[in-house]
Amino acid sequence: MELRPNCECCDCDLAPSSTDARICTFECTFCAACVDEVLHNVCPNCGGGFAPRPIRPAREWRSGLSVAQRPPSATRVYLSRSREEIEAHSARIRDIPPERR
Repeated sequence: MELRPNCECCDCDLAPSSTDARICTFECTFCAACVDEVLHNVCPNCGGGFAPRPIRPAREWRSGLSVAQRPPSATRVYLSRSREEIEAHSARIRDIPPERR
């Protein structure tokens, strides 16, 4: 998992330990506020829903498995669609539960 450093919508920082990060099945990464208020639980890229991003352990409980040994991505990712396109996409499918999309 990449652990992307930012919300792709508002560009706020999302540290590897952030409980505010949400991801879709393709690891598109957004903050909880954008998922709830802007995207309405619809990934603007794939149309899927979101789940809280897992926290990578800071401490190495098992050899080689920690945020220090497997650092998060430093590459910031941004949406490639306009706000209008995102709103139209979300409006079409947000009333369909993610497990049925």
